[in-house]
Amino acid sequence: MPRRPDPADLILRGTVVTMNTQREVIDDGAVAIAGNRIVGVGSRADVTADFPETTVAGRADDLVVPGYVNAHQHLTADRLVQSSIPDDLPPGESIFEWAVPTHAALTPDDDELTATLTLAEGLTNGITTTVEAGTVAHPSRVAAGARAIGARITLGMWGWDVEDGPFAAPPDEVIARQESLLAEDHGALITAWVTLVGHDLMSDALLTKASALARRETTGLTFHLSPTTGDVDAYLARTGRRPIEHLADLGVLGPEVLIAHGVHLSDSEVELITDSGTAVAACPWAYLRLGQGTSREFRHLDLWNRGGRLALGCDAENAGDAVDGLRAAALFAGLAKDVPVDPTRFGAHEAFELLTIRGAEAIGMADQIGSIEVGKQADLVVHDRTGPSWYPHAEDVVLQLVWGSDGRSVRDVWVAGEQVVADNRPTRVDLGELAPVAAEARRSLLDRAGVTPRPKWSSR
Repeated sequence: MPRRPDPADLILRGTVVTMNTQREVIDDGAVAIAGNRIVGVGSRADVTADFPETTVAGRADDLVVPGYVNAHQHLTADRLVQSSIPDDLPPGESIFEWAVPTHAALTPDDDELTATLTLAEGLTNGITTTVEAGTVAHPSRVAAGARAIGARITLGMWGWDVEDGPFAAPPDEVIARQESLLAEDHGALITAWVTLVGHDLMSDALLTKASALARRETTGLTFHLSPTTGDVDAYLARTGRRPIEHLADLGVLGPEVLIAHGVHLSDSEVELITDSGTAVAACPWAYLRLGQGTSREFRHLDLWNRGGRLALGCDAENAGDAVDGLRAAALFAGLAKDVPVDPTRFGAHEAFELLTIRGAEAIGMADQIGSIEVGKQADLVVHDRTGPSWYPHAEDVVLQLVWGSDGRSVRDVWVAGEQVVADNRPTRVDLGELAPVAAEARRSLLDRAGVTPRPKWSSR
């Protein structure tokens, strides 16, 4: 007689988009959760027969999908000045006249608060895994915020050795900080990475030491590079080679590396990235808001066509602004059709792959997340399809999800088997209580940083 599976804690019902190797979609499906793992996936009849004593949650018309991956997100500073940096500034001014001063003025309390708020928005939009972008001053407090809200993250901190800048230091000191971060136990859902600011704000000595550290500790290395032509010009002037070509000469490219952006790439750089197994996080809304030329270049499609490792990111709240992976996926798909004037090569399904299983592959976590399969972490998102935008239900649920919806249809979210969002509200944190705290923290930060928002249209 076949052995009955061990008991499950919960069964979720609905149409299940598995994102397994066959990309199976199971109508009238179900997912069984036990502890932090998925223990059953299949038809509702089969799963409930395997776990007959387990509570079944959800509705027949729910859509159950893997948790989304946000591969590039600044978790501090920008949240408190969200959508306050003007969108008509000259290149670079938003960074050095606004973002850097606010980061420099952050307190430890600010870091924890902003991480909590940003991750709360991400979770309620279905983002269960977030790669922190490498601009954290107080990583232990960001980790506390992630634990409080229940999000899965990679965690980094400021890493640059420029002459003048907040938290800048000589290479050995920067690396010592990174080593200390890697040595700490931040909790089961938090993985420490080596992080650098990147651009032309890291010396060769710092970059090679950071690369060696990431490889020695078997963890990720991420940094910003080539969102504009500025990095290209700087590297050509300093080294005589384009940025990726120079990094290849240094031997720092590889599967442990996640480059944020990579908008302005040459053909040789595209080849070097894909041949080395280096991953790229594309943040399409940031490039459009900041006018960085992605609609002219869009080398991300070339990376995709060459089999490159790609993921999607939402970036900072004054770049991508909304922490919504589905919104980024739809924009990416539209650019992939429109830039080459070819609607046949890339669409909603490919973009959804970037948000789930291919995003997980790009950040080195596909053995744990990114698809709904037995044995993987129970990171699950339930979309409520009872709203007017969903009627009538289309036969192709992914097409309707990417083009016709966004994170606002997320109702429930589980991370590692724990429900962290219920009815589109975080279960662990009261956002109503945090609202006045955030408002006061914003006023204090702006005052300390010496920056003043300038609304284009005055209020009365």
